[in-house]
Amino acid sequence: MISRGVGPELRRAAVVALCALGRSRDAGDRADAGCGLAAFAELPEAVEALLALVLDPDDTFVTRATTGALLRRMDRAGLAVVASALAVAEPGHGDWIATAVVDVLGVFADDWDDAARWCDKLSQDADQRVARGARELRGILAGIEPVLRPVQ
Repeated sequence: MISRGVGPELRRAAVVALCALGRSRDAGDRADAGCGLAAFAELPEAVEALLALVLDPDDTFVTRATTGALLRRMDRAGLAVVASALAVAEPGHGDWIATAVVDVLGVFADDWDDAARWCDKLSQDADQRVARGARELRGILAGIEPVLRPVQ
């Protein structure tokens, strides 16, 4: 088992390997790469490959799997990649990104609340693509009523 304390060189090596897997002709390989790379979304080396996988032109399964993994991070890095992709996605791809948003954030109200807060922050981002996508993502969230809410 590798701990987070192993150093940046092993993390970068993992990103390089996952980026190579993300260029595979096999959609399953690309989806696996997206899910694995999502763990490294805070590393600049991973962002371009993650954007390409969210916007995969050949298989929306890759889009949905990668987007779901990024959203499950529930942090700035993951949501910024999703927002950036959403801002430039063709309508059909945007629908699959939205489907992943519903899948991940339509269950627990606490997750929905966290994502909404991140979207509000990201909508003010200096990167206009991220800001525009965060506003679109917030609009998708507005249409979701989470299934499970905390006991009052």
